[in-house]
Amino acid sequence: MVDKTAPRTLPKVMRALDVTLFSVCAILVIDQLAAAAAIGPSAVFWWIATLVLFFVPYGLISAELGTTYPEEGGIYAWVRRAFGPRWGARASWLYWINVALWMPSVYVLFAGMLAQMFMPEMSLWMQIAIGIGMTWVTVLINVIALTLGKWVPNVGAVVKAAIMLSIGVGGFVFAAHHGVANDLSLRNLAPTWDAGLAFLPVIVYCFMGFELISGASEEMRNPRRDVPVAIVTAGVLIAVFYLLATVGMLMALPVEQIGLIEGMLDSLHKIFDSLPGGAAIVTVLGVGALFTFLANMVTWTMGANRSAAEAAQRGDLPPVFGKLHAKYQTPANAAVITGIVSTVVIVLYGLMAGSAEDLFWTLFAFSSVVFLLPYLPMFAAFVVLRRRDAERQRPYHVPGGAVGMWGSAILCSLFVLQAIVLFIWPPGGEQTTQKTLAIVIGVIVTLLAGEWLIHLAQRGRVTVKSARIVEREQHA
Repeated sequence: MVDKTAPRTLPKVMRALDVTLFSVCAILVIDQLAAAAAIGPSAVFWWIATLVLFFVPYGLISAELGTTYPEEGGIYAWVRRAFGPRWGARASWLYWINVALWMPSVYVLFAGMLAQMFMPEMSLWMQIAIGIGMTWVTVLINVIALTLGKWVPNVGAVVKAAIMLSIGVGGFVFAAHHGVANDLSLRNLAPTWDAGLAFLPVIVYCFMGFELISGASEEMRNPRRDVPVAIVTAGVLIAVFYLLATVGMLMALPVEQIGLIEGMLDSLHKIFDSLPGGAAIVTVLGVGALFTFLANMVTWTMGANRSAAEAAQRGDLPPVFGKLHAKYQTPANAAVITGIVSTVVIVLYGLMAGSAEDLFWTLFAFSSVVFLLPYLPMFAAFVVLRRRDAERQRPYHVPGGAVGMWGSAILCSLFVLQAIVLFIWPPGGEQTTQKTLAIVIGVIVTLLAGEWLIHLAQRGRVTVKSARIVEREQHA
C-alpha cells in the first residue's frame, strides 16, 4: 500500500446503472424490515409520512449537493466546504466509525438467521465468531478493485428487490387464502403513540443513504448527470418495496410474533410453507437475505472508507486512514481499520449481551445514533453553501427558493433529531437504564475518540508545515 500524495486519476468505473443499483442496495435494508413491521399496522402510516416529509426533501438535498460538488469524499467534502476542516473531519469520522460499529449488529443478525435456518442450537459465541468472519470478508471485498467490488451491491440490489417482492406479493396471496394476520383497517393504520414507537426511528434509518454514492464521485463517469437520475429512480423503487414488504409481513404474521431476528424467516415460512416446494423457496430466499446483509456492509464500507481516506489525504484525519492499495487504489487501510474496530466491538458487546436479539438491538441503537449525527451538519451545510456559494452552477436545484431550502433542511434535521432521541430512550418503558447508559457512554466515547484523532491529524499537519518552512529558509 502507498500513501496517496500526488494528484490522483481514479478509474471511472461507475456507470448510471451502477450508481442507481448502489443507491438501492445502500438504502433498501432487509435486516431492519422486521423492526419496522414490529410497529404494527400503523407502520404503514409512518412509512408514508416519513417518505413525504423526510425521504423526498433528503433526496433533493443529496441530489443538489452531489451534483454541485462532485468530489471524492461526499458528505465529508460538503461539510468541510461549509464549516472548515475540523467539522469536515468530525463528519467523516462519525460517518466512517458508525459502519464499523454497525457491522457487528448486521452480522449478529446474519448469524442468527443462519442458525435459525440450519443450526438452531448454535451458541451465541459461535454466532459472534461467524460475525467476525463475515467482517473480514467485507474488508477483503473493499480492498479489491472497484470494477469487481461494485458487483456485490449491484447483485445485492436485485436480490433485495426480489425478496421484498416475494414477501409483499406472497403476503397478499396468503391473506387471500388464510385471512389477514393483523387488522389493517383504516382505523388501525392511523398512528398510535405506544411502545411500537420504539421502532419508529428505524424507518428514518431505513431511508438513509442517498449521499453515500457521492463518496465515490471521482470514480463515476458522469456524476452531474447520473446522481439526480439515480436518486429519483432509486427513491421510487425503495419506497414501493418498503411499503409492499411491510404490508406483506403484517398480512402473514401477527405483530406479537415478529421478532427482530426471526421475523424475516418466520414471515417467509408462514407465506410459503403451504405451497408445493415451499421449504425450498424459503431456503433460497433466506440464503438471498443472508447475501443482502453482506451487500449492505460492502456498500456502506465502500462509501464510508472513501470519505475517511479523503479526509486523511487532506490532513483532517490521521494519515494511516489515507493509504491506498498500491495496485487497486482502494482505501485499503481504512477498510482494515474498520475490520479491527468491528471485531473488537462485537467481542466486547458479546460479553455484555444475554442473547443474540439483545446484542443486536443494543449494537444497532448505539451505531445508529453515531450514524445519524453527521447528517445534522450535512443539512446545515446545504443551507450555508446555497447562500455563500450562490453563483456556482447547480446542475440540480432543490425547488422552492428560500422556502424550499429552509423547509427541506429543517424537516430533515427534525426527523434525524427525533430518531436520535428515540434510539436512546424509546417510548413504552421497556428500555432499561443499563441499555440506555451503554448507548450514551458508547456515543460519548466515540465522539471523544474522534476529537483525539482530529487533534493528532491537526498537530501532524502543523508539524509538516513547520518543517517545510524551515527547509525553505535553509535553502534561501
